[in-house]
Amino acid sequence: MSTPSTDALFRPLAIGPLELPNRIVMAPMTRSFAENGIVGPAQEAYYARRAQGGVGLILSEGTVVDRPASRNEPGIPFFHGEAALAGWKGVIDAVHAAGGRMGPQIWHTGATRGMSGWEPDAPVESPSGLNAPGEPRGRAMSEEDIADTVAAFAQAAADAKRLGFDTVEIHGAHGYLIDQFFWGGTNLREDRYGGATIGERSRMAAEVVAAVRAAIGPDFPLIIRISQWKQQDYAARLATTPDEMTAWLQPLVEAGANVLHCSQRRFWEPEFPELDGEQGLNFAGWAKKLTGATTISVGSVSLSGEFLAAFGGETSKATGLEQLTHRMERDEFDLIAVGRALISNPDWVAKVRDGATDGLKGFDPAALAELV
Repeated sequence: MSTPSTDALFRPLAIGPLELPNRIVMAPMTRSFAENGIVGPAQEAYYARRAQGGVGLILSEGTVVDRPASRNEPGIPFFHGEAALAGWKGVIDAVHAAGGRMGPQIWHTGATRGMSGWEPDAPVESPSGLNAPGEPRGRAMSEEDIADTVAAFAQAAADAKRLGFDTVEIHGAHGYLIDQFFWGGTNLREDRYGGATIGERSRMAAEVVAAVRAAIGPDFPLIIRISQWKQQDYAARLATTPDEMTAWLQPLVEAGANVLHCSQRRFWEPEFPELDGEQGLNFAGWAKKLTGATTISVGSVSLSGEFLAAFGGETSKATGLEQLTHRMERDEFDLIAVGRALISNPDWVAKVRDGATDGLKGFDPAALAELV
């Protein structure tokens, strides 16, 4: 497998005081190995191994804020409570010892269901008591619930900074709680957190971003992950035009988000091909163009199959990097997140840097059964 020049992936980048040695991010990937919600030596070794392999910035698996039903699987870690935070302190110390940089992804799963059938011991909550359009689940949040959730995100972010993390990411994508506020099909509220437009429905997320920014100070890098697609509807689109995308994303940037992490199932697909063609800007490219924010792209990097198919047991072969390097060279987006390829290849970055991509493995879903 021949590889073009990958120099564009190895340019340093500064995000405020955070200096990254390259443009490669480890994408957040749920692993569900946190016993009783607490990470420990296994997670320390797992993340440190990727730092040793040369990843520029590691984003943790989703780790939930302090709300009664904020997770939908029992192995998802907490980012609250003395024991859980002590576990995360061990992780960031191990990553720093390996020369890496890292941020936790803080999360609330909303009304979504996990894959195992496990149920939390408290009612699930969402904007309107819906998991998907026309699918009732749990209860609608009161304004007090929303305020408490905003505060929980802020507290988690403050704890991340106190523990020594280098950044923090808010999970606002994939049909989870914050994204359920964005989505008109699951946000039927008639108060200030609802509305007919995506700009109106961005209020809750903007309040989370603003509260987190106040908790971490003006310089600490703050990322928010966003997506058009939802696990409940892969074809869902929050913004069908650039103007709608601006109305969605600009309030988040103005509230204090430094970085927009723009999730796609396949990073090479154009966001608005009707405007700039089949080789046009992807989601992260348009987000950068419209807001001026630093952006991270993601979606099936160096693999033949997209990640949702992996949960159905589909294996993926390793592929070339021509599309990625071309888009990085033209500065379409600033960073690229790599997911499953880093599960199979902890040294993915080093192999790409050294031109040894012939040795890269594809992805077998069986790899999800262990944390290595």
